[in-house]
Amino acid sequence: MESIHYIGLDVHKKTIAFCMKTVSGKVVRQGVVNAERKALRHWLAELPCPWIGAMEATLFTGWIYDFLKPHAVELKVAHPEMLKAITAAKKKNDRADAEKLADLLRVNLLPECHMMSEELRELRRILRYRNMVVRTAVQMKNKMAGLMMEVGATYDKKRLYGRKYFNQLMERVEDVPDSVKELLQLSRSNLELFTAIQKKLVRTLRENELIRQRVELLMSIAGAGEIMALTWVLEIGDPSRFHSSREAISYCGLCSAQRESAGKEQRGPLSKKRNKHLQTILIEAAKLAPRWNAQLAELHEKELAKGNRNRATLAVARKLVEYLLAVDRRGTAFEERQSQVA
Repeated sequence: MESIHYIGLDVHKKTIAFCMKTVSGKVVRQGVVNAERKALRHWLAELPCPWIGAMEATLFTGWIYDFLKPHAVELKVAHPEMLKAITAAKKKNDRADAEKLADLLRVNLLPECHMMSEELRELRRILRYRNMVVRTAVQMKNKMAGLMMEVGATYDKKRLYGRKYFNQLMERVEDVPDSVKELLQLSRSNLELFTAIQKKLVRTLRENELIRQRVELLMSIAGAGEIMALTWVLEIGDPSRFHSSREAISYCGLCSAQRESAGKEQRGPLSKKRNKHLQTILIEAAKLAPRWNAQLAELHEKELAKGNRNRATLAVARKLVEYLLAVDRRGTAFEERQSQVA
């Protein structure tokens, strides 16, 4: 066992602090290496083999993980919020952080987080970029409406963003400064660009053979659209990593944090420890899904009768997670059962 070395890697934008230890805890090497492929390649050539590594999940972890993984016996990524031994330490620096990661790895106490394959992470990056484009387009729409209101122009809110109506409006609107018209035209051009970009990105994801079958099966659930299915596949990754639907619901941020002490339990608002991308899309879908899914509509009405609309939406979102997880695990299309909601 002494031949195995444990390496803690404290990853930053430009540098990586590392600490190498034996299984008994003896420090073999410590230092800093530049976060560049050439420098890492030279660093790997000097390492005694075999070795097991651990790093904290950051913005820069992905490419470093992909580069180092083929050279390691095992490479793990730690959940940053679970590393209390580092975040709560009195003495905190890159060298100490790397050493603490090596110790947690060595004694098998590293709070490991799930790391999806490189191919799925590339597709997830595209989806998240698409979501950013959509949010920017919404902001642009709101700005266009705001400009119209600032100058007191009369317009049809529902038709403002249509090309034909917008062009007609620009021709007949009165008492609007030329500067505002130019800003509106510029906003309209950007809006068309954002729409074209998001459609192209969705088409790229839709045609990808790696996820196409899974997405089609998930869309067999009445009320689950294409974006919902894409988000589930690319944010969840492997559905088998969840042992139950309760774990999946917790991961999606659809339950509150638990606080229990001395036999007293207290529940607060929805937990902030969640996948925010899944949480957002599930809640949005839960508001529309009952229109197309009879079972979800029945559940929504039952919860709504208790007097809280937000809880009714959450109940539908949780049921959607159960449906999505079941279909994704079985690999078969959704079959609606003729049963009453309990």
